[in-house]
Amino acid sequence: MIFSSDNWAGAHPVIAESLVKAASGFAPAYGTSDLDKKVEKRLSEVFEREVAVFFVATGTAANSLALASTNRPGGHVLCHREAHVNADECGAPEFFSHGAKLAPVDGPNGKMDPSRLEKEIQRTRGGGVHGGQPMAITMTQATEAGTVYSLDEIDAIAAIARSSKLPLHMDGARFANALVTLDTTPAEMTWKRGIDLLSFGGTKNGCWCAEALILFDTSKAEEMGYLRKRSAQLFSKSRFIAAQFDAYLEGGLWLDLARHANSMADRLAAGIERSNSAHLAWPTGANELFVVLKKETAAKLQADGAVFYDWPVPHTLSDSISEDEGLYRLVTSFATTPDNIDQFLKAL
Repeated sequence: MIFSSDNWAGAHPVIAESLVKAASGFAPAYGTSDLDKKVEKRLSEVFEREVAVFFVATGTAANSLALASTNRPGGHVLCHREAHVNADECGAPEFFSHGAKLAPVDGPNGKMDPSRLEKEIQRTRGGGVHGGQPMAITMTQATEAGTVYSLDEIDAIAAIARSSKLPLHMDGARFANALVTLDTTPAEMTWKRGIDLLSFGGTKNGCWCAEALILFDTSKAEEMGYLRKRSAQLFSKSRFIAAQFDAYLEGGLWLDLARHANSMADRLAAGIERSNSAHLAWPTGANELFVVLKKETAAKLQADGAVFYDWPVPHTLSDSISEDEGLYRLVTSFATTPDNIDQFLKAL
């Protein structure tokens, strides 16, 4: 009953096998091997255009380098208040961008409200040299609240980015989960709607350690190469990241793994909604659920072997959760089984 994080799940056997195959013999280093080039070409096919691909170790590195590439003096990056870049990255985006400020924007269930986003851009610009200047917008897909921006919602954010002449970044740590929820294509969820940079995550969806920063404007690639090297994110044996992505993308495995994780979340959500001792704090659209439980119920579930995290209550919900209740996050993964779900629901 492990629902703590999809980061707790191991590597899918096909991806592990690909790593083993890559371990023998010799190959050119620093992203120049045939396997590296194969995966870069494959990602261009996936996104239906030529893209520049930069393998990195973590999603935080991908996000931070993406935002650093948009740097401006006195820069502000606009993001949701509960976005991973703002709440969970220990100041890395600010550090890599040499001091850019994150400007939080509110909105329900992890999504930036477009009207509030516009007001924050205007507020920042209104301060002149004393207040700094907006330099980028970043959105998380799927969000940290487990919700998914619809294509229309991405359009609305992208329209503001275009009118404000700001680059738009997407944090896609759970990109595949959002993609299968919307039943769309990678191109339709990104550059066709105005996304300029993408953090493309595989680690949460069956890879061992595979993250990539994807640039849809390949003219920016040379500068990004220097940023990655300076940040100590250029792998010498990058073929091991390429090997993971090679297996991950082959035959649509990445989408199958995300569909499974999402379907397990749906099964879990349905059981919780039938329960008389728990309820969902809000509807979600990917593989994360946020559940309101009595604290004593949560403690009993954990004593019975369930593993999950208590979660900070968003300020928008602070009046709806009583003193004896808590908010808890449950995350499913490619490795979650129906038996895991049923065991938890029985305990609940």
